[in-house]
Amino acid sequence: MISIIIPVLNEAEHITELLYHLIDNASLNTIQEIIVVDGGSTDNTVSIINTLGLNIKVLHSEKGRAKQMNIGAKASKGDILYFLHADSFPPNRYDHLILEEIKKGNNAGCFRLQFDSKHWWLRLASWLTKFSWRASRGGDQSQFITKALFNDIGGFNETYTIYEDNILINELYKRNEFVVINHKLKTSARRYEKHGIWKLQYHFWVIYVKKWFGASAEDLHHYYKKHIC
Repeated sequence: MISIIIPVLNEAEHITELLYHLIDNASLNTIQEIIVVDGGSTDNTVSIINTLGLNIKVLHSEKGRAKQMNIGAKASKGDILYFLHADSFPPNRYDHLILEEIKKGNNAGCFRLQFDSKHWWLRLASWLTKFSWRASRGGDQSQFITKALFNDIGGFNETYTIYEDNILINELYKRNEFVVINHKLKTSARRYEKHGIWKLQYHFWVIYVKKWFGASAEDLHHYYKKHIC
């Protein structure tokens, strides 16, 4: 059984569409629960969820995706955890695709990525996610992982306000516990549209290189706040 965990912060624009998408594209006998962990939204994200009548579990947390996802994982009842961003929409039968990998002995992984943009660079970046290169990974691709493996690693490192997905992914690569499912998850290009594709991509590359050369969690967060947030 799969527990879906979605960290949110002011996601009123997308949350309804996402929740219905998750229900419509899965066999509900495989989904243990959908857990939304709110990090202090100031819009009507939570009230929207509560009025949908979909039996969604809503939890509350301090702001920070690592903290939010750890809280969701701790409260979950499923054997498999599936972490998903609020603007990312997994493919049809995503549940069966995940379970098939688990049966093969692949205890963690993600889907390929497709941005909802026709810009040539984002199309190229999407195509590159089909490969197993660590540099092509990111939280927008979602993350499935068995609860046993997640707990063995120690969950998401809450020291990291950003880059927390990649820290977990790096640990999985070290253990040879990662697979890319060859089906596309569609995610929003809204951040690229807001900041500019080349500008945002440059800053993401800088963050990646900084971490490669040993930058601390505080250094990465400071850079993010200065140039992106």
